[in-house]
Amino acid sequence: MKKKDFVSMILGTVGGILFALGMCMALIPQWGAMTPGIVIGVVGAVILLVMLLVRRKMDGKPAIVFNGKAIGTTLLGVAGAIILGVGMCMVMVWNMLVPGIIVGIVGIVLLLCLIPVIKGLK
Repeated sequence: MKKKDFVSMILGTVGGILFALGMCMALIPQWGAMTPGIVIGVVGAVILLVMLLVRRKMDGKPAIVFNGKAIGTTLLGVAGAIILGVGMCMVMVWNMLVPGIIVGIVGIVLLLCLIPVIKGLK
């Protein structure tokens, strides 16, 4: 395993777990941990952003590239993640099972659209 892959794996795992735990803490009312959940979620998101910057640096690429495709891809990813999250909230928090599943599937489809946008079709 290459060093950059190992570093990405560790940072991605830690950041993902912290972000997911923070989301659960903030969104499950029975836990009563909204503020600590937000803090832990933000820490996880920051670790994931640091992972992105470190990975690009280890690949010898510039940290951030601003062009139309990068901005559009980012917006598509953010929209898909938010819509998937809203669907999850509808199911878990607001007890709206069927509409939540439909909204979640729409979010998953948007996230799946990232594959041909980034990799292209052959």
